[in-house]
Amino acid sequence: MDREIAPDYVNTTRNRRWLMIVAIVVALGILVFFFRKSLVSSLASDRIRTGTVGTGDVENTLTASGEIIPAYEQIFTSPIRASIKRILITPGTRVQPGQAIIELDKSLTLIEFERYQDQLELKKNGIDQLRMKLDKNLYDAEISDKIKSLNINKLKADFEDAKRLQKVGGGTAEDITRAENALKVAELEKQQLENDLKYNRESMGASLKETQLGAQIEGKNLQELQHKLRMADIVADRKGVLTWVNENIGSSVNEGEMLAKVADLGSFRVEGSCSDVYADQVKAGLSVIVKINEAELRGMITQVKPAVKDGVIGFVVQLDNANNESLRPNMKVEVYVVTSKSTRTMRVPNGPAFTGKRKQFVYVLENGTAYRREVETGLSNFDFVEIKSGLKPGEKVILTNMNDYEHLEEISIN
Repeated sequence: MDREIAPDYVNTTRNRRWLMIVAIVVALGILVFFFRKSLVSSLASDRIRTGTVGTGDVENTLTASGEIIPAYEQIFTSPIRASIKRILITPGTRVQPGQAIIELDKSLTLIEFERYQDQLELKKNGIDQLRMKLDKNLYDAEISDKIKSLNINKLKADFEDAKRLQKVGGGTAEDITRAENALKVAELEKQQLENDLKYNRESMGASLKETQLGAQIEGKNLQELQHKLRMADIVADRKGVLTWVNENIGSSVNEGEMLAKVADLGSFRVEGSCSDVYADQVKAGLSVIVKINEAELRGMITQVKPAVKDGVIGFVVQLDNANNESLRPNMKVEVYVVTSKSTRTMRVPNGPAFTGKRKQFVYVLENGTAYRREVETGLSNFDFVEIKSGLKPGEKVILTNMNDYEHLEEISIN
């Protein structure tokens, strides 16, 4: 038999249930409070660097390296095999046109020059002897031909006499045949002499031409050696500064070995290089920014070298201000190749906070608190990063690397 539950028990059970619900709600509130507290951290202001969002131009650049090279640099090499006799100018000295730099010992080459002269004289003497010999042979052949002509005339007369004698009964047919054969033999011998004479005339010209060509070759060798002897006077042909010289006095140098360098330090260019990964992007005509300490110089790529060596591609940069006082020979510089440009766009100073991703999170500083916000970036260089969305002009962005705090939505800046 069921009994009715007492009202006091029902009220007590209901109150206990409500107390439990309230306790759970309070506990959840406390958990949420402490969880939110755990998501908020503090950071000292002197540990961060900030940048203000603004507007302006942003150039997308490729990072490369470069070396400052004089725009004009003349290299002097030894035109002959010689030895260094004397150094007339020390490196760093300004040189004027016509000023001697190095004195070489040319004695061995001078001996060789005299030997070439003697050989040329022998060739010329041989030409004279050959001409006289050929003239004599030609003269002898012409005389023999004339003698043979006279002999043929005599044999013709004998042949006619033999025919007349036969008519009057004083000769025989055998005499006529004998005279006729002698005449034919003489005529054939004359043809042979005339052919020899023609050959002698033609071969005489060919023999003389061959010998004369040999003499011309000797003469050109002599002229070449004479030119090398003149070039062995290592003399500056324009104004400049002696940047390097072989100072090993007494040492032997071979033909083509470098002796000195003279550069015009009033004008410079940049020899740049970058990874061949960017080979399809680096082209002649692109703008370039050259960073020297705190100074920035503008220029343009005038030449891209076709060969790739050790995974590196080289290019030449012509500077707009090629005589800037900051430029020094062989100075290593940072080179940035401008591949594209955005004008009058939203930008923020570049810093470690920007990782190069198209979309990423940054912290925006407002009233002493940094709030985590997703932004979309565009072009970038060593100075600025283009902001396509997520920020507004005038907002302050933390540029310091915030990887240790990337799980926090808010950061209190003390």
